[in-house]
Amino acid sequence: MGASAGTLVLELENLGKHYGAGRPVFERLNLELAAGAYVAVMGESGVGKSTLLNLLAGLDEPDAGRVILEGADLAALSDDARTLLRRRSVGFVFQAFHVLPYLTAEQNVALPLELLGVGKAERARRVAEMLRAVGLSPAARRYPRQLSGGEVQRIAIARALVHRPRLVLADEPTGNLDPRTAAQTLALLRDQIKANAGAGVLITHSRAAAETADRIYVLDALGLAPLAAGP
Repeated sequence: MGASAGTLVLELENLGKHYGAGRPVFERLNLELAAGAYVAVMGESGVGKSTLLNLLAGLDEPDAGRVILEGADLAALSDDARTLLRRRSVGFVFQAFHVLPYLTAEQNVALPLELLGVGKAERARRVAEMLRAVGLSPAARRYPRQLSGGEVQRIAIARALVHRPRLVLADEPTGNLDPRTAAQTLALLRDQIKANAGAGVLITHSRAAAETADRIYVLDALGLAPLAAGP
């Protein structure tokens, strides 16, 4: 089950990352996210949004400060321990979907559970529950090529959430979708993060997308600054 609302999921403590010559990508990033929190991070191209996402996921290490996920300092973990924590506790939603074309919708959604060693019966139950939540039960046996872009993105969301991660990271998840489908996808993502009592970070350049989050931050070389509250 997900954590109760208010439980601290993610902490950034004076986080910094630099280019090779020492010039900062960003410095002094501080943020706390509790279960149930959903925030958007905006910024100009090249400001380091993807770098930040990689740090949050433990795919890269900071040059200063710490990323603490579920009480663990990611940089202090071994590569294997970081991988296991990421597999258990992080869900990813990408702009390019990254679903596997040779697997059906239900097989794509099942992947995180298989990696975690969840038994067949429990896996089937949770996949069916997740597909129902995103409105794709009738498409369970279809392949991505047989679905619309919005349906494929819903598969990606279901796959990101099926293992009930503590932290969901969404990188421009609606950039390839038309405005109506994008709005539906963002609402679904937000609702599912809240339902699972996880925490979510949406990386986007779109103010309209950002306004679906609880809070909006702007990223620049000096840190994260709050912009406005969402609806």
